[in-house]
Amino acid sequence: MPDNAKAPAQALIDVENLSKAFGLRFALRGVTFQIPRGQVVALLGPNGSGKTTLLRTLSALSSPTSGRITIGGWSLPREAGAVRGQLGVVGHLPLLYDDLSAAENLHVFATLYNLPAEIGKAALAERIKTGLARVGLAKRAEDRARTFSRGMLQRLALARAMLHDPAVLLLDEPYTGLDAPGIALLDGLIAEWRAAGKTVIAALHDIPRAAQTCERALILSGGRLAADVQTAEVPDLLALFTQLAVPQ
Repeated sequence: MPDNAKAPAQALIDVENLSKAFGLRFALRGVTFQIPRGQVVALLGPNGSGKTTLLRTLSALSSPTSGRITIGGWSLPREAGAVRGQLGVVGHLPLLYDDLSAAENLHVFATLYNLPAEIGKAALAERIKTGLARVGLAKRAEDRARTFSRGMLQRLALARAMLHDPAVLLLDEPYTGLDAPGIALLDGLIAEWRAAGKTVIAALHDIPRAAQTCERALILSGGRLAADVQTAEVPDLLALFTQLAVPQ
């Protein structure tokens, strides 16, 4: 996070009465929550509950219809540029350049964040090398992304999200396409991010995994926040989810 960040002492992410409409249809209705720095939060809900819309709004890819969002003290959408610098985002689609190698994809992303000027070319090359190794792609650094499997593209997207050392990770179904080693790798990354004091919001379908890897869960139903719980305090998160997350 930049040294001049204006984050309040308690809430790094502050969402108040957030609504998002597409025409006459509301994807989010009056959602309010605060997330302190360093918390790992599962975003749960059935298909169509508003999870992806909420993540897109937090990541400054979509503007709210009404309500207030601040991240690190900056307001969305007015200060979207400052907010994006704090975020690492992994969405449904990898959004990588097929004809570029894994290393080249990361270099393009790094350039967008002005990393070559900020840390120098040599340090950036080392960071790219380290990032690819961390997601198990060191031996495929020079291979074009179009030769990668879905799981490998997901690994590369995770490396891209980490590259600029963001304060906040927003993950939309990040386990999609990962095999067993990839799942274990992502579990390890989430544990590392938590230990490093990063804030993580992950939309997940796997409720037992959410209970295992996340300390808090936000459950959406019909675009509304149906529950906001500490996972350690819920004996059966799946039962609570089943009770609350009724498709509408």
